[in-house]
Amino acid sequence: MTDYAIIAEDLTYYYDDLTAVNHINFQVAEGEILGFLGPNGAGKTTTVKMLTGQMKPRGGRAVLLGMDVAKNIEKVQGNIGVCFETTNLYEQMTAIENLNLFARLFGVKPFYAIEYLSRVGLEGRGKDKVETYSKGMKQRLMVARSLVNRPQILFLDEPTAGLDPASSEAIREVILREKERGATVFLTTHDMMEADKLSDRVVFMNQGNIVALDTPLNLKRQYGRRALKVKVATGSGALEDREIVLDTPETPSNIQELFMHEQVVTVHSEEATLEDIFINITGRGLTE
Repeated sequence: MTDYAIIAEDLTYYYDDLTAVNHINFQVAEGEILGFLGPNGAGKTTTVKMLTGQMKPRGGRAVLLGMDVAKNIEKVQGNIGVCFETTNLYEQMTAIENLNLFARLFGVKPFYAIEYLSRVGLEGRGKDKVETYSKGMKQRLMVARSLVNRPQILFLDEPTAGLDPASSEAIREVILREKERGATVFLTTHDMMEADKLSDRVVFMNQGNIVALDTPLNLKRQYGRRALKVKVATGSGALEDREIVLDTPETPSNIQELFMHEQVVTVHSEEATLEDIFINITGRGLTE
């Protein structure tokens, strides 16, 4: 029997006449990374706020670690880590002071801030005031702060948005290490390649509804289109593109025909991206 770290049961929220989250249901297993994807206004942030106890559902319930969030807010929040895209650090304090403060709030003893800074690639900068940090460094410190209480569930909202490649890679490594430790990770992101690499399963949210929930591989098999992209040389020496759609009864004969009658220069396979699949299902892009 699967143990679920997160259960959303008929979870609903509305603002006046606008239904932001429309009776959604899903479960996240312990130790799973769930990518929560959708364009702005899809209901992602409202869902996260209900799951983390910042907003009370208008209907249904959120259950984390076997506890109804609305009825056990303090206990739930003591066992989760949250890192939102908006930076809310104490900039006049050093990085070490920021982490020590949160460790005291959570009652974590003993606590060694240097270890957490090292995990996000900020070793050697712990005594610098946060106001001197770049955006990427602040985001890495935010991630480090979300780990202070060794959370059983980690909520990350766009953790690598706008960051340089080195900062993004450092955060991805932290996410994978947390999964190895046994933590559940709830990841919202617009970066489809990141979601594809990191997520065990992904949720597509659109206009307050879940429109798809599965592994990236299964979604690609169900909705995607695989093809061979080929460049061939013409008699004049120019290169022309050819495409052969895979997974059809004609695929083997089409490939044989191509190699028999064309001068093939390069061949590579191509599959649908999560962005392609989201557009296929909803008719809109994830960044709209």
